[in-house]
Amino acid sequence: MPGPELSPCAAELRRHDPDRFLTALFAPEDRREALFALYAFNLEVARVREAVTEPMLGRIRLQWWREAIEGIYAGSPRRHYVIDPLAGAVARHGLSRDLFDRLLDTREADMEPEGPETLVALRDYAEGSSSTLVELAIELLSDGAPGPELRQAGRRVGIAWALVGLLRAVPFHARQRRLYLPADLVDEAGLQLRDLFELRSVPALASVVKQVAEAARAELEAGRAGPRPPRRLLPALLPGALAGLYLKRLAAAGY
Repeated sequence: MPGPELSPCAAELRRHDPDRFLTALFAPEDRREALFALYAFNLEVARVREAVTEPMLGRIRLQWWREAIEGIYAGSPRRHYVIDPLAGAVARHGLSRDLFDRLLDTREADMEPEGPETLVALRDYAEGSSSTLVELAIELLSDGAPGPELRQAGRRVGIAWALVGLLRAVPFHARQRRLYLPADLVDEAGLQLRDLFELRSVPALASVVKQVAEAARAELEAGRAGPRPPRRLLPALLPGALAGLYLKRLAAAGY
C-alpha cells in the first residue's frame, strides 16, 4: 500500500536534500512538518546561486527572501509553499528572527566570484549557514529556550556538516568552475585550478580535502564532548552522525 502523501515541503526535501529529510523523520510528529518547512526554506536559499545566471540576480532573490522573512515577523507573510508553513512554525515555536537574518547574510557569499581565502573564512561561512540552521532546528524542537551548551553543540555539528557537504560537492562546484576550498590551502598544496575544474584527481587535491576533513572531524568531536542532549532534540543534531559516516568514507578513499 502506498504511504501517506508528503507535504510540498517534505516532497521537495526528499528530492533535493534527502539527508535532512531523513533526519527530520525522527522529529516528534507534532514538530515534523514545521521542521520540513524550515529545511525547505534553507534548501530554497542554498540553491539560489545555481538557479541564476548572474550574481546580481541571486542577490535579488536573496532580498526577496529577506522581505519574506520580514513579512512573517510583521504578521503579513507572502503566499508561497514554504512561507505559509514557515510562518506557522515561527509563530508556534518562537524562532529567532536574527538567526534567519544571519543565514541570509551568510548566503551572500555564494554570489561572490572568489571562494574563501582561508580555512577560518570557510569555517565562518559554515557557521553562518549550517550552524544557524541547526540552532533554528533546536529552537523548534525545544520546549523553552535551549541553553548555551546545547547551542554550542549545535554550532559545532553544523560546522562539521557544512564542511563535509562542501567536500562532497567539490565535483559539482568544479563543473561550475566555482571553488569553496580555502585559497591558502590550495596554494600551499600546489593545486592547479585547471586540474580541479577538469575533475582530475591529483595528490594536491587530496591534501587540501584531508585538511578540511580533519577540521570537520575536530568540530564534530567538540560537538559531541558536551552533555547528552534531550532525546527530543536529537533530530537537530543527527546531521553529525551522517557527517561522521561521510568522513570515514572520505578517509577510506584516500581523500
